[in-house]
Amino acid sequence: MARAPRPGQVKTRLEPLLGPEGCARLQAGLVRRAAEWAHQVAPGAVHVAGTPDDGLAELEALVPPDTAVFGQVGADLGERLAAATAQVLSRHDGPVLVIGTDLPGLRPAHGAAALDDLAEGCDAVFGPAMDGGYYLVAIARPLPELFALPTEAWGGPDVLSLGLRAAQELGLEVGLLRPERDLDTPADARAALLDPTLSPDIAELLRPP
Repeated sequence: MARAPRPGQVKTRLEPLLGPEGCARLQAGLVRRAAEWAHQVAPGAVHVAGTPDDGLAELEALVPPDTAVFGQVGADLGERLAAATAQVLSRHDGPVLVIGTDLPGLRPAHGAAALDDLAEGCDAVFGPAMDGGYYLVAIARPLPELFALPTEAWGGPDVLSLGLRAAQELGLEVGLLRPERDLDTPADARAALLDPTLSPDIAELLRPP
């Protein structure tokens, strides 16, 4: 799930640190990094659900040529997640792992752990984010009800807890990865720069001009 890197439309909470142009450059780097991760975890089966529709060409230019890029569909993030996972699962057998572009420290081990949990019988796997959301969700079949949260909840501190409640109501077996910190605010940026495993290209983009 990715947004085209346009100034003023991406990573806006980091604008006090990087400015609109710097945030757009960071978003482009994060899209590249997420696509790189996806090709390590699922070579030959990587999809980018992009937004806005007129920005798909911009996203295509940032990812390897064998990446399938299509537009997001839906009124809120839940509907867009349900539509994107259904579209990917209509093209390929499951499972499908969904990530955004907010975790530059994502490693192949995260993907392997999620796939292991699914192989061991979990219906869904979440990677909890420290802000109350999640940085990864993995499913083996379409589960639109898992994403049917109130529109106003998306982006808030209760996304994970509401997702877990939905899974419980559906009778799903759920796996949890270790919590990680998203990259959304200047405090997140400062924390990321202290991580010795942060890729040098993202570290450079995080430093104020």
